[in-house]
Amino acid sequence: MRNKPWINADERRLVSGLDAIVAALEDCGVKIVTGVPGYPITELMEALENPVFKYGDLKHEWSVNEKVALEIALGSSVCGERSAAIVKHVGMNILADPLISSATHTIGAGVVIIAGDDPGAQKSQNEQDSRFYGLIAEVPVFDPSTPQAAYLCIKEAFLLSENVKTPALIRITDRLLKMEDEVIRKKRSAPHKSIDKKIWQLTMQGKHQRFHRASYPKMCEYAESSKLNEYKKRGSTGIISSGFPSYLVESISKNYSHLSLAVTNPLPLELINRFIEEHDRILVAEETEPVIERQLSKVLGKLTGHLPYGLIEGRDIRKALKNTNKDAVERRILPETLKKRGKHNLCDDCPYIPLYDAIKELRVPVAGDMGCSVMTASPPLSLLAAAYSLGSSIATACGFSRKGIAIIGDFGLAHSGICGLINAVHNKHDVLVVVLQNEVAAMTGGQAVPDLGGLLSSYARDTEIIDPLDANLKDKLSKKLGKKGVSVLLARAPCPRY
Repeated sequence: MRNKPWINADERRLVSGLDAIVAALEDCGVKIVTGVPGYPITELMEALENPVFKYGDLKHEWSVNEKVALEIALGSSVCGERSAAIVKHVGMNILADPLISSATHTIGAGVVIIAGDDPGAQKSQNEQDSRFYGLIAEVPVFDPSTPQAAYLCIKEAFLLSENVKTPALIRITDRLLKMEDEVIRKKRSAPHKSIDKKIWQLTMQGKHQRFHRASYPKMCEYAESSKLNEYKKRGSTGIISSGFPSYLVESISKNYSHLSLAVTNPLPLELINRFIEEHDRILVAEETEPVIERQLSKVLGKLTGHLPYGLIEGRDIRKALKNTNKDAVERRILPETLKKRGKHNLCDDCPYIPLYDAIKELRVPVAGDMGCSVMTASPPLSLLAAAYSLGSSIATACGFSRKGIAIIGDFGLAHSGICGLINAVHNKHDVLVVVLQNEVAAMTGGQAVPDLGGLLSSYARDTEIIDPLDANLKDKLSKKLGKKGVSVLLARAPCPRY
């Protein structure tokens, strides 16, 4: 349940991490927020549709993919308006191109990317760590541990973004969004500047040189002096943490020194080295990957077997602390099975089940996508040979040794699959594309999807609309598989859930 309106500055209020982030975006004077649906950030974007803190000038929109979302945010920045892009962790892969270039290109008003990570891969195709993109793009990264920290990190991120002329990245998780904490709301920020076009007086190499002369040193200076990083001296054993594990450390024990890092890129190495020198043993507690740990020496953590990869629980930290006298701990990794977690099945009334059954009978290689069809990969259907990412099925199927089938949702097609189709037609591949056209992003909350039917029929000549409940599905599929070139079947059916 959402909280009551919270408008007054300097008022302390118990709120969720989700509401703290919404308040921070408004208090930073953000003009536009773009996003792409997916766990765990869908609820955050939806909260902007009816925020309880409304000032009245914050716009938001769902974008077809993350690259577009960030590019819109950058365009807003060029004109002197603060902006934010909200994506899930795998979406960082899609927006990496403009992100990495923007660091040396420079921006105008502040741009903040909020990346929702999924430790434990609860509802995602992988368990990647968004903080790595700070190292790749050389942009600031914040990893808050509580709603109050999230609010302050967003406020600081916009200021730092404008100071160093790059976007800033904030990593959040579902546990942070749902956590409640007392948060103090601050006054809104001052006006912001447009992009300085004098940057175009430099060559591309010159822009990179300017970045390392001016921007990156400011980032390092900020990381070392930021009050968001907290140093608590308590004993001879120390814990370095970031993100939600910082909250866990504080709730577990007061007998260990604790360096809680909210700024994780660039790492405040002088602060960290001083902390390490003052303690006999150091444990690094972080989710999901050993991003901090890999940059340090003589510490314990995931690489030494003391802590697991992915999700960190309080029991994991307690167990690790009992073994800090050991340089390495033997760790047994037992891959999780569908049986153990509980398999997600197709809805009983899904209109595409007869279509999946018909495709299964054809015994041809099938590439899937990260929509609902991915649930057909495991038994009993065992339909898909591969499903790498959202929008990947068409290009994947083009690599098959014979004409196979690409199953793709209309959201996946609009997201990035359309590029695979264009390439298939251009290079005369043999592939049958089955588009599940239910007009919604069913896996992420039923967001509306652009209708690309007209575009498909004008570009791919062999395009046909079918009813997924048609009794002659197998014959129609077989006929298309027997033809050379690209064939497209638009299987139109509304999703019963929406």
